[in-house]
Amino acid sequence: MVVATTHLLDRLPEVRGQLIPDAPMAPLTWFRVGGPAEILFRPADADDLADFFRNCPADVPVTIVGVGSNLLVRDGGVRGVVIRLGKGFSDVEVLDGARVKAGTAALDMAVARTAMEAGVAGLEFFRGIPGSIGGALRMNGGAYEKETKDVLIEAYGVTRAGEQVTLSRAEMGYSYRHSSVSSDIFFTAALFQGKPGERSDIEKRMNEITERRETSQPIRTRTGGSTFKNPDGHKSWQLIDAAGCRGLKRGGAQVSEKHCNFLINVSDATAADIEDLGEGVRRRVKETSGVTLEWEIRRIGVREAGEPS
Repeated sequence: MVVATTHLLDRLPEVRGQLIPDAPMAPLTWFRVGGPAEILFRPADADDLADFFRNCPADVPVTIVGVGSNLLVRDGGVRGVVIRLGKGFSDVEVLDGARVKAGTAALDMAVARTAMEAGVAGLEFFRGIPGSIGGALRMNGGAYEKETKDVLIEAYGVTRAGEQVTLSRAEMGYSYRHSSVSSDIFFTAALFQGKPGERSDIEKRMNEITERRETSQPIRTRTGGSTFKNPDGHKSWQLIDAAGCRGLKRGGAQVSEKHCNFLINVSDATAADIEDLGEGVRRRVKETSGVTLEWEIRRIGVREAGEPS
């Protein structure tokens, strides 16, 4: 298991936020599994984050996480510094011209709700995405026929060198559940374009999305959301179902019987249980259909103590 050393803490710059050694990560993920972060950094705001990067040694590994919805932290923990954006990155503001600016720690559903209350339509689909705006930016998050790329004007971030940058939608390099932006850019906020609408109509659409999610997905369980990307011309859940994996278990992990593109922690699963179950599903799907499923859930850290990064 990764354990913080005084040596690493002493190498890090002073911050206005918090630096927490040997910080438990399991409570910060929706799966509720995984080992600790060697150091957890909670920056106060974008300036604090930029100052940290400007003064942090280049050889220190840095990983940024959101609210932990589409994330699996392995049991051995995460080496280096894990950055989790919080209060200073969670504001949602409605601007002139039906535009909405949101920090990357803001929940997707909060952005949809704020837009609705202001009579801004076009962002209702965010109600169907579990997680925060940072994840939606990085993965081109989408639901119910719309994706982040359809509404993004520009994204704001900080580079590993501490430079604050603005990226246009074109510069995000979006494709299905993917952005080509370097992992050395850490998103801090985004600006979205909506359109004027009637609040009652927007609320109705959001309620429909909520009902569809609750009916079809195991959203009240310890899950990481959609596990695999949909391959071209296929639905992952259909391939998994056809491979006989619905309800399949490994340790405390199970393929959801309600929606088999969801893995769930049913009884004190380890991260290894969940990851190994997912790999088993991938093998069965490959054997039965010839299709290779690609993970949508982000997996970070090491599986066991002493394992190389």
